[in-house]
Amino acid sequence: MKYDFDTLVKRNGVGAYKWDAMKRQNPALPEDIVPFSVADMEFKNAPEIVEGLKEYLDTAILGYTGPTEAYFRAVIGFMERNHGFSPKKEWFMEFAGIVPALRQIIGALTEPGDGVMIQTPVYHQFRNVIEFNKCVVVENELIEKDGVYTIDFEDFERKAAREDVKLFVLCSPHNPVGRVWTQEELTRMAEICMKHNVYILDDEIHFDLIMPGYKHVSMLAMDEKYWQNCLVCTSPGKTFNLAGLQASNIFIPDETVYKKIQKYRGGGGLNALSYKAVEFAYDRSEGWMKEMVAYVNENKNFVCNFLAEHLPMITASEMEGTYLIWLDLRRLGLTAEAQEELLQKKAYIFSDAGYIFGKGGEGFERINLACPRHVLKAAMERLEQAVKEM
Repeated sequence: MKYDFDTLVKRNGVGAYKWDAMKRQNPALPEDIVPFSVADMEFKNAPEIVEGLKEYLDTAILGYTGPTEAYFRAVIGFMERNHGFSPKKEWFMEFAGIVPALRQIIGALTEPGDGVMIQTPVYHQFRNVIEFNKCVVVENELIEKDGVYTIDFEDFERKAAREDVKLFVLCSPHNPVGRVWTQEELTRMAEICMKHNVYILDDEIHFDLIMPGYKHVSMLAMDEKYWQNCLVCTSPGKTFNLAGLQASNIFIPDETVYKKIQKYRGGGGLNALSYKAVEFAYDRSEGWMKEMVAYVNENKNFVCNFLAEHLPMITASEMEGTYLIWLDLRRLGLTAEAQEELLQKKAYIFSDAGYIFGKGGEGFERINLACPRHVLKAAMERLEQAVKEM
């Protein structure tokens, strides 16, 4: 392996959100404890990005900056090579992060009181941005059976057919349950939404993080007839651990929708370093990305094997995509408070409690696997000891 994913860079005292949150919850934690919550990585950044930014800073003036031809070539080339579609320049709308993008897009495309559909349990910020815009959250709860999640299509169409439902926020791949939706599932959802005039906001931020044996299908790699009824949210933030640079590209094929969103937000874009980081990530760092995904897959296998051997009462849904494994602790029979006590105060595991993701999340935990394996091993051993002592 060419790249180093085993060295831990401790992020105490540098403003790292999840590290600071962990310390606030328990200031007396031992120094070797690492959080598993917020979805950024505990891996060193790709050296190609770091060196590229250093070179850029030697000659750059950090004034107002927009996308260059090199930027467009880098993004378009990456999408063509890795996702099978070629976004046109006139589709691009750069936002400082996916969540701010969704907040403004929903604001542009809805009126207060409109319904916006999500598939729970799902990334909790979806609910927040819908409610921020005074819209109604409409839940199409996923069906879980033996750790496998599927879509309740009867309920999906029933909700889509409601007169008040105007938008559907699709999480693809799905966070937190780890599903990589098949082309058949995506086509069925797209057809239902077109039939009932429900516009799709497709969040594909985890689209590069696909485990071996699975294939992500972008809505923009499907039949062109769906393009006018969707926009696709992308970012190198998860893939290359650039979340702090807040860089995302939203592709909006429909000109009318594009103009409506642009008018609503009144301008915007990325900062000078974000534009260059995206360019260096997509042009120079695919080798790092591929090794990182392989390493995360090995972490997934380690956790699943450890649980099967040492903690069979805790199971994991198949993590087809993302680097976030969804653990089922319901057989422990704990209340939410007792589960939090077990994890945070006994095992020193600071993850994301399942209930924050909405219906169907109770009794689960989302754990971030983008970390050195020795960190993961130590956490699993602490969990085993805590459960034994329970």
